[in-house]
Amino acid sequence: MSVLLPISPPSRPDAGYRGLPVLALGFRPFYLLAAAFGALAVAAWVALYSGWWQPATQPWMGAMAWHAHEMVFGFAAAVVVGFLFTAGKNWTGLQTPQGAWLAALAGTWLAARVLMWTGPAWAAIAADVAFLPLCSFSFYRLLRRARNQRNMGLAVALAVMGALNLGFDAAVARGHIALAFQLADAATGLVIVFVTVIGGRVIPMFTANGIPGVRIRRVATVERAVIALTLLAIIAHAAMAPASVTALLALGAAGAHGIRLAGWDPLRTWRRPIVSILHIAYAFLPVGFLMMAGAALGWLDRSTALHALTVGVIGCAIMAMITRTALGHTGRRLETGHLEHLAYLCIALAALARVAMPAWMPTLKPQAIAVAGALWVAAFVLYLIKYTPYLLRARVDGKEG
Repeated sequence: MSVLLPISPPSRPDAGYRGLPVLALGFRPFYLLAAAFGALAVAAWVALYSGWWQPATQPWMGAMAWHAHEMVFGFAAAVVVGFLFTAGKNWTGLQTPQGAWLAALAGTWLAARVLMWTGPAWAAIAADVAFLPLCSFSFYRLLRRARNQRNMGLAVALAVMGALNLGFDAAVARGHIALAFQLADAATGLVIVFVTVIGGRVIPMFTANGIPGVRIRRVATVERAVIALTLLAIIAHAAMAPASVTALLALGAAGAHGIRLAGWDPLRTWRRPIVSILHIAYAFLPVGFLMMAGAALGWLDRSTALHALTVGVIGCAIMAMITRTALGHTGRRLETGHLEHLAYLCIALAALARVAMPAWMPTLKPQAIAVAGALWVAAFVLYLIKYTPYLLRARVDGKEG
């Protein structure tokens, strides 16, 4: 993913995949669908929350539960799957889902998104709970064929996310809304662990490759502890553990992430936005866990702390990776322009507005949601304007993918 790919005409027609380019590799349909859905879903949520829109048909599970479910099990899950199917080909040298099977998976995801709004509930749940297990099994088979044990945990995490999704849908169907939100928090934590694992691999590498003279420093004890601390803090938060336990674990995770980030020399990256946005995303990890500790101790509300992780970490990391991987895997140089830089600015400001405004003054939470939502939508619309043609057309270098 980090290789600069030259733009050159194909030397010969590709002898492999000959179907629709959008179905050539996992990032293409899932990045496109996730970006479009991310913009539409947040616009709809802000309009519903603010009372600006009163549609005749609303989500069958209720607006609040729909928002929590769809941003984790819909939007974020699609990007994770698209990334894993794309990176998996690099990791194993084997073909990940493409063509008809990729279309079936993307179609299942899309059907679930529509039905989650329109119902009926049984059809929505059926489509929704099918998606992640199918993707997990496809990814697991790929890793098993390649005997790639290093990444097998990611296939397991995808399956666990599918189980949490099933639990969320079952809890809502039975009227256990509080339990459903706890399961959504746990699934959010899984995505955060995913960012921790993948970020720890690629951010130092991309920084060293993209910033001349930068020196990456790692602290061995932090590298050994950061994933465990992150996972334990998330479990304590989702399980409503005693406040002192959650706060202690969250502070430990914040410290580990802060030390890790400092070793990657983030201040040297600001002139290279395609790298700096990754550091901004990671910087919200120590911030988010500090706020989680504060929320556990009653110093600020859980929602504000959670959104430091969802909008700050996940939103910024997704924007960073769906631009970088789309450029590299469509045969383009890893060079971003004004539209990407504006999208990076919008997503970073969305996170800042959603977290800082209500933390500073809780009465500003409705305004914070509106401002952050508008900036979020703008970021993904900017992405779609530039990257939709890239995702729909064949690679510019004539290679498959």
